[in-house]
Amino acid sequence: MIVVKTKEEIEIMRESALIVSRTLGMLAKEVKPGISTLLLDKLAEEFIREQGAIPGFLGLYDFPNTLCVSPNSQVVHGIPNKEPLKEGDIISIDCGAIKNGFYGDHAYTFAIGEIDAETQKLLDITKQSLYLGIKEFKAGNRVGDVGFAIQHFTEKHGYGVVRELVGHGLGRKMHEDPEMPNYGKKGVGKKFIEGMTVAIEPMTNMGTHRIKHHKDGWTITTLDNKPSAHFEHNVAIVNGKPQLLSTFDFIYEALGIASNEEDEFRN
Repeated sequence: MIVVKTKEEIEIMRESALIVSRTLGMLAKEVKPGISTLLLDKLAEEFIREQGAIPGFLGLYDFPNTLCVSPNSQVVHGIPNKEPLKEGDIISIDCGAIKNGFYGDHAYTFAIGEIDAETQKLLDITKQSLYLGIKEFKAGNRVGDVGFAIQHFTEKHGYGVVRELVGHGLGRKMHEDPEMPNYGKKGVGKKFIEGMTVAIEPMTNMGTHRIKHHKDGWTITTLDNKPSAHFEHNVAIVNGKPQLLSTFDFIYEALGIASNEEDEFRN
């Protein structure tokens, strides 16, 4: 069942989302060759708690950490460890926080130092597909419209769209209805209505869309061991249109990147 939010609840959710946004912005300054993902995890937990929130992933479904960190061929749900990041790596950092009873949950894939042009293109196309999907999240459209927009754009560039992992509704629970696949057909699926809140999160592989689940119960990699990228935003339907609750602005500020990609989705 879809849980519609009031405008007041959406503003409470925005606060939770922005805590995650600020956390990712803080981490952007730390993500560099030589740092371990376990240290990034420690920094994130401390930062979230300092803002009066609780890490949203820690203990959820028995997950052992604050961050999901997924380098290179890992798609999502990677567990932080002591291994240092290396020049040329990429890493998806997915983070959640709870404040005032509502979740924020989003992700960004970072380049570690200089990366090759082919991998940079994967990151760029995946992030562009996120915003194309967000454009379709509006009253009267359906789940398939978002999935189609993401799938059509990424497959046009020759990439694989992960099928088994999807976006989701978001609110007092981390995972609410509806599921938000990154593939689909126009006009198919649940209809979007005012007050819906979701996490849209394309997961795009450089090669095959097929994935492998590892024995730790969490880690998921591409079947061909080629790189995978993951970007995620939290979005609400306000006055019939998509409105971002999260932002990458804190990341861009840390990295010295100028961007207007979010302007059309501001309140």
